[in-house]
Amino acid sequence: MYIIVGLGNPGREYQNTRHNVGYMTLDILADRMNIEIKRHNFRAVFGEGCLGGTKVVLAKPETYMNLSGWSVMELCNWYKPEHDQLIVIYDDIDIPLGTIRIRGNGSAGTHNGMRNIVYQLGYDDFPRIRVGIGRADGERTLVSHVLGSPEGEERDMLIRAMNDAADAAELMIKGEMKEAQARFNKKTKKEKKPKEQQREEKSAEGEAPAPEEA
Repeated sequence: MYIIVGLGNPGREYQNTRHNVGYMTLDILADRMNIEIKRHNFRAVFGEGCLGGTKVVLAKPETYMNLSGWSVMELCNWYKPEHDQLIVIYDDIDIPLGTIRIRGNGSAGTHNGMRNIVYQLGYDDFPRIRVGIGRADGERTLVSHVLGSPEGEERDMLIRAMNDAADAAELMIKGEMKEAQARFNKKTKKEKKPKEQQREEKSAEGEAPAPEEA
């Protein structure tokens, strides 16, 4: 069996914010698996179902983000999954918007919800799917960024990333962790500057420009 936990904050005011991509990804999985997330226990709202004959529990902690570990600990104490059968999905400002990263274990990084989970469980060797929301730009603070709702193209990119995260979770439930990592742990390529711009910059730095290829 697998427990998939999507992190977020309860309440309508947080419903579509960047910090709630874990909740929203769980909604995508629930729709695909025909699981109703409406039971309340373990300081969470959750539902049970199956994927390919494997039991799956989808859970959203209702403790607010920074205390997510209390809920995850109670879920694990009840269902008793193996460490690699707990999958946590959450937002990450250190990953470019629209991309995801999958790890089988590791530290919590800068995410307070994950820090609390690792602290309460006493171990960090469980898989996690991080959904990139990018960093704040302009005059926006970190808090206003993560608790803000994306719009337009940014929203579309985030929706695609959440669907990728749902795809990855399904692969992991099927025992295809390496396939999920190979498919989705792709580094974004840096945009290459036009050759004319490169030559101008090198000339400005006193460096002889490279000859243009035919």
